[in-house]
Amino acid sequence: MIETATGLILRTRLLTETSLIVHWLTPELGRIATVAKGARRPKSPFAGKLDLFYAADFSFSRSRRSDLHNLREMKLLETHGAIREDIVKLQQAAYAANFIEQATETETPLPEIFELMRSFLKSLCEQKPSAQSLFALELKLLHELGLAPELAATRLTPGAKKIVQALLEGSGTDVSRLKLSDAQTDELRQWLHGHLIFHLGRLPRGRESALAATG
Repeated sequence: MIETATGLILRTRLLTETSLIVHWLTPELGRIATVAKGARRPKSPFAGKLDLFYAADFSFSRSRRSDLHNLREMKLLETHGAIREDIVKLQQAAYAANFIEQATETETPLPEIFELMRSFLKSLCEQKPSAQSLFALELKLLHELGLAPELAATRLTPGAKKIVQALLEGSGTDVSRLKLSDAQTDELRQWLHGHLIFHLGRLPRGRESALAATG
């Protein structure tokens, strides 16, 4: 049976010399993996269409024997090209993908998390990358996972608590306009570090480099 979906490419890896495994984030189907047969051949219909953080409408045939399904057709919607022109943006996008892969199960609907990732990629393309943008994404993902911190029970300073609330409620543009002092940035960085380890067991890969790159 052929199924269709809209998705973001979180990761790709070689399967054979000519074929790729493509890991997608979709709203209705959650995280799924497809095999793009012959995608590395010059005349492949997938040539130039399968790269990190591309958005596309695609169809696939579901496998009865494994969790690798056969990618059939796709229509490219967005490449988020600005991300590949800035190493800091690329590090932040990669960290976001690692977070989602670590914290979610495959083939489970993730409409809210899909929208968060899509909005984050759009914001990365339009805004200068910042620590507060990454903090906002972490907080919103934790909220969708049912792991949001109880602010009243934390030891954060009153100013930091107000910032956390603003990060949770603000859009990408709102978040980018927030001004955090170095002390507030360090406070939120360390607090979220502990919170993530407590709830996820370990930090998602790439967090330290994604934050260090923002200065």
